[in-house]
Amino acid sequence: MDSLRQQPWWRRWVRRVFGGALLPLLWNSVTAIAAESGNEAMFHEQVFPLLRGACFECHSHQSERIRGGLVLDSRAGIMAGGENGAVLIPGEPDQSRLIRVVRHDDPHLRMPSKRDPLSPAQIAILENWIRLGAPWPEIPGSGAATGAMTQRPRGGITDEDRAWWAFQPVREPTPPSVRDPHWATSPLDRFVLARMEQEGLAPSPPADPVAFIRRLTFDLTGLPPTPDEVDAFVDAARQDRTRAVAEWVDRLLASPRYGERWARHWLDLVRYAESDGYRVDDYRPTVWRYRDWVVQAFNRDLPYDRFVQAQLAGDELWPDDPQSARVATAFLRHWIYEYNNRDVRGQWQTILNDLTDVTGDLFLGMGIQCARCHDHKFDPILQKDYFRLQAFFAPLLPRQDLPVATASEEAAHANRMAAWRDAAGDSLRELESFEEPVRRRAAESATIKFPEDIQALLRTSAAERSLHERQLAALAQRQIDYEWARLGTHLKGDEKPRHEALQKQVQTFAARKPEPLPMAFTVTDLGPDAPPIHLPKAKDGSPVEPGFLSVLDPRPAMITRPESAPQSTGRRTALAAWITSPDNPLTARVLVNRVWQYHFGRGLAVNASDLGHLGEPPSHPELLDWLAARFVRDGWSLKQLHRLILTSATYGQAASPSPGVTPAADPENRSLARFPTRRLEAEQIRDAMFAATGELDRTAGGPSVDFARPRRSIYSRVTRNVRDPLLEVFDAPDGFASTARRNVTTTPTQALLLINQQFLV
Repeated sequence: MDSLRQQPWWRRWVRRVFGGALLPLLWNSVTAIAAESGNEAMFHEQVFPLLRGACFECHSHQSERIRGGLVLDSRAGIMAGGENGAVLIPGEPDQSRLIRVVRHDDPHLRMPSKRDPLSPAQIAILENWIRLGAPWPEIPGSGAATGAMTQRPRGGITDEDRAWWAFQPVREPTPPSVRDPHWATSPLDRFVLARMEQEGLAPSPPADPVAFIRRLTFDLTGLPPTPDEVDAFVDAARQDRTRAVAEWVDRLLASPRYGERWARHWLDLVRYAESDGYRVDDYRPTVWRYRDWVVQAFNRDLPYDRFVQAQLAGDELWPDDPQSARVATAFLRHWIYEYNNRDVRGQWQTILNDLTDVTGDLFLGMGIQCARCHDHKFDPILQKDYFRLQAFFAPLLPRQDLPVATASEEAAHANRMAAWRDAAGDSLRELESFEEPVRRRAAESATIKFPEDIQALLRTSAAERSLHERQLAALAQRQIDYEWARLGTHLKGDEKPRHEALQKQVQTFAARKPEPLPMAFTVTDLGPDAPPIHLPKAKDGSPVEPGFLSVLDPRPAMITRPESAPQSTGRRTALAAWITSPDNPLTARVLVNRVWQYHFGRGLAVNASDLGHLGEPPSHPELLDWLAARFVRDGWSLKQLHRLILTSATYGQAASPSPGVTPAADPENRSLARFPTRRLEAEQIRDAMFAATGELDRTAGGPSVDFARPRRSIYSRVTRNVRDPLLEVFDAPDGFASTARRNVTTTPTQALLLINQQFLV
């Protein structure tokens, strides 16, 4: 004990937070993970899809004409450069011509030339990749490290397309026979052990009880166990380890901390943030209600099918439930918004594209972005499929004027507001009359900044506008509202003191004014009809009707206007029903694979948001199907899925290999013959610090707080442009794009921040 006290403070702190047994392995393990996992995941899930979608049409071996002699579908091609020389200098993004042209630094050469410019988030992905040395691991399915893949033939869907593993119906295979059935504590283990035996490997021994309870607690709650909890588990495991594990899994799943941890995974996927992004990065003051809804949904084990349906179509399915109808549907509002982008038409199309892309990534595990401009070159996703999916979102109208309240609560509040207005009477009417011309001036100063066609649109009455024009007007109105919020800047001469005097008169009645109802950051449909969606450059100009991926269901979607929401189209209800159908082969596989990844650091199929040809086939395909089938059969229960995985012998293994088995026998641990060593995620590191010092505030829910306060990280304010330095340096996502798997980097900045940052000291 004396020798422990004599150790440096930082070593004692690391030992307390991260466990003394991990100290000798900490930095070596993190470095290995970064090299083998983080960079590979970043390339497969972010860099290659971005290059493929933005560049390959003109700069790949498959291009009809290679522009500028430059190919970008292999590292050799990138390093060779094109007719104008080198385009990439590893480690030097600012010196790389590739970055300069996508930033539009060069007025004479701006890329991509045939489509929208890359977003700041996409440029940041390329910058980070080049900064890391432009790693280019083997592309699964290519047979070489070149990245060049065989394109599928153009045309319709073939039987060969339908034969791809992810499009096959989910079946529940019988667990295989194994030579050593005594090791398995779950049918799940027999799938894993069968592969080990095939490859001549043996499972690792059970993890040390202290290491296991730390693993389990961090995994399910994001926090370290207390010393008393560690002692209690060790004592219970000494009596009956299997029973102790099952009891502690149930105990942790019942903790409110579980929802806080697992909601964070979902927020990564939906690119949750509390600000608009771009230059102003305006704050979204009510979006935290969506975060709380997700936390609560996980804690009460809301069935996953209902969880998905509420986010896609809660307003149509359960209009009388404010949480489902108005809070859950904030999923459809997490897109980036540029407040001063006068190209309203272009920005609305960008928003629709973003919603379509995220829906394909998140629920279907299919990277469908390439099909925006042409039939996907590698997967059986047609361009018309992209816009068939987009048509489900065509009638959306962003809303910030809807309260999170029942009809009776709204009526009661309206009565109280009417009573206040009567009391304020002449003073209120005089103030409103005074403000009206000022607001008109403010509106006009904002209106004249738009292109002429949008100005004309804004000056027409709502009744004269088409459905699509109503959407454009609503988006433009946000910029006008921004000027209204700055009303003081439009007051002239003696208007300002007069305005202040009128406000003071109205303020005398403030005690009678009711508190505003809580407001939602949400969407509805425009009405019972939808504006048309057109296929770009289509010759006949006919609109695209809602539909699904043709490889799974080529028929038009059956749309029924919901009786519960007659002022909505019912399109999103149809989409939600198809996505959550037990017959859809993608949804359950995608979710089960994600959960496996969050427990083991790597999914059974590595590319969690791309189960297509650019992703790697699963290491244990029968296990993936068995879990997916069980997941649906168990009522789409996430907690039951956790129990299946966490009580298995596979999850309970030590991180070191079995005696006599060297890591070189399976360097990537695809056979799962040992538990993978993993670094804690950013939020786990931060929250563990406050837990270790006793400062952690465990208050649940409510508006987000500054990241300097010791609340759990999930309750810290998440703005896209200004982030918590600690979370940022440990690879927390920035909220610009859906993040299926976080980067894991090892940089000097991390050590310097932990040792020197004043807040941490």
